[in-house]
Amino acid sequence: MNNEKSTLSGAVGRRQFSLGMAGLAAMAFTPSFALGQAAGSAAAQKIADHFSSVKSMMGEFVQFGPRGEQTGGKFYIERPGKLRFNFEDPSPIRVIADGKNVAIGNMKLKTWDLYPLSKTPLSLLLADKIDLGNQMVRDVKEESDLTTIVLGNKSVFGDSTITMMFDSKTYDLRQWTITDAQNKDTSVMIYNVQNGVNLDNKVFNVPYEEIRKPG
Repeated sequence: MNNEKSTLSGAVGRRQFSLGMAGLAAMAFTPSFALGQAAGSAAAQKIADHFSSVKSMMGEFVQFGPRGEQTGGKFYIERPGKLRFNFEDPSPIRVIADGKNVAIGNMKLKTWDLYPLSKTPLSLLLADKIDLGNQMVRDVKEESDLTTIVLGNKSVFGDSTITMMFDSKTYDLRQWTITDAQNKDTSVMIYNVQNGVNLDNKVFNVPYEEIRKPG
């Protein structure tokens, strides 16, 4: 049966992972470990400004689930609000965001779940401009090769956090992780990334007629 939901719920935990999150296990935030709030936020915002300046990209990904399962595929992103993840066989999963909603489909079972984009963490990643104000930055750790930013905001993420890892020199996104309310991590690493690509609008078409037809 097809389901249309207006909020993320506990049952979404595993589906939420399909939204393409990556990296190492998210670090627990403690004030003593983080940079000073002003310095951390400034560093994070500089990287976020660079990331949001990339209006389109495509590439490949490898996703690692909380039970050690591994899948891969191709992804496409266009700002604002558009994304598509095609998981390679044998996974039947497709994830499509068209600027308003996020649709997660199982091509084998022919079922879809629909969520408002604004109620998912993707709303931050796909925004035209990423504003890391309002105490959204939980932690920033700068190393010679990677800069790690931990984000959390209950109005956007619920009880989840996102850990994003960027190349410290180029500011390019390398991987990111979602830690859910049960403290389980799903990580995705992206590679072979091409920026500034022209993407057909059809790539981001959500099949609303199929989603809303009776089960």
